[in-house]
Amino acid sequence: MLIFGIESSCDETAASVVEDGRIIRSNVVATQIELHALYGGVVPEIASRAHTEAISGVAEEAFRQAGISPEEIDAVAVTYAPGLIGALLTGLSFAKGFAYSMKKPIVPVHHLRGHIAANYLVWPELKPPFIAICVSGGNTELMIVEDYTRYRFVGTTRDDAAGEAFDKCARVLGLPYPGGAAMDRLASVGNKHAYAFHEGSVDGAPYDFSFSGLKTAVINTVHTETQKGRVIDDAFRADISASFTDAVVRTIVGRLEHLLKENVEGLDIVLAGGVAANSHLRTACEELAGKYGRRLFMPPLKLCGDNAAMIASQGYYEFVSGANASWSLNAYATKSVSEG
Repeated sequence: MLIFGIESSCDETAASVVEDGRIIRSNVVATQIELHALYGGVVPEIASRAHTEAISGVAEEAFRQAGISPEEIDAVAVTYAPGLIGALLTGLSFAKGFAYSMKKPIVPVHHLRGHIAANYLVWPELKPPFIAICVSGGNTELMIVEDYTRYRFVGTTRDDAAGEAFDKCARVLGLPYPGGAAMDRLASVGNKHAYAFHEGSVDGAPYDFSFSGLKTAVINTVHTETQKGRVIDDAFRADISASFTDAVVRTIVGRLEHLLKENVEGLDIVLAGGVAANSHLRTACEELAGKYGRRLFMPPLKLCGDNAAMIASQGYYEFVSGANASWSLNAYATKSVSEG
């Protein structure tokens, strides 16, 4: 079964053809990084306009690389939540028009479900149930994936997501957008004990995340140090990056370990999302999985970021489970992963 996927939830315009939820036939991504780098972050209106300009060409290239005609697909899968509403609507409108013209069903896919499904594309042995931790620019979620289309919510961020905190701290340090990758590199050469940044916690919610206080602590530290005459040089950036990254990783891994202690089924662990590309987080999750004797699945770096192959993969499982949206399907800026 061939699923054509469309992803446009933020600043990547993507299209893909995936076979049976597991085999990538094509995966095309048009990035907007250079556009948004001028502003130090994603500008929603600019993102929506760029999606409109790129989406037809990206879709055409996906079919060309897959070596098939549009008539050969079985369904169209599209990200409909969560994300920037204008960006989502651009991809959704294109997908609905395309599906209608081809007389194909349209399948709505939750963005975070897609990130988790990125692992299906490289790990044929991976099957639910498993524990999933999804860490991205807009979301940090801990959940139990009970089946391909059934998710049990465990914990979420109460304020900033981990990826958002990375980008905001990187901006204060004068690092280029996207800041997470730059901080990852600097953290490898910095001293993680240089600054005592603490893990964020939420009273009465041991599985929930909070990164706003940590982000504020970094910003205040940078301001205080510069007021004392400290120059923001590479050594300072490296130490801040290392200390901040260590606090983020401890926060995420701490919640995951708490769940592993409570989980008696010995479920595998899946790491997903854009921040899953962070080398320090990947290493910490590997060590944790080894400590508890669990298998850890992570997507390769090229599938950590937003792409349409992950949407087409999850779309396959949604479609075979009976998901088939009407033409009135709408986009949502926020939506729980457990709602689909």
